[in-house]
Amino acid sequence: MSQWRQCKRRVFLRRLRKLGFEGLYSGTRHQFMVYKQHRLAIPSNTEYSVPQLRMMLGEVEQIPERRISAEDWERLK
Repeated sequence: MSQWRQCKRRVFLRRLRKLGFEGLYSGTRHQFMVYKQHRLAIPSNTEYSVPQLRMMLGEVEQIPERRISAEDWERLK
């Protein structure tokens, strides 16, 4: 069973693209990515801590309505 680990921003963005998100667009305060009609704000940290990563993945899970486990997340390399 995998555990959650910190994630660099560029790795996070690459994995979101594999889930079907598009772009990295500039907004007024944050950059964002798009999945169909949904926008996901992307913080500008260079590395995301485990609590921050889990919070953002909680938002991601609501958009395509798909549960993402730690194993699934690691497989998206």
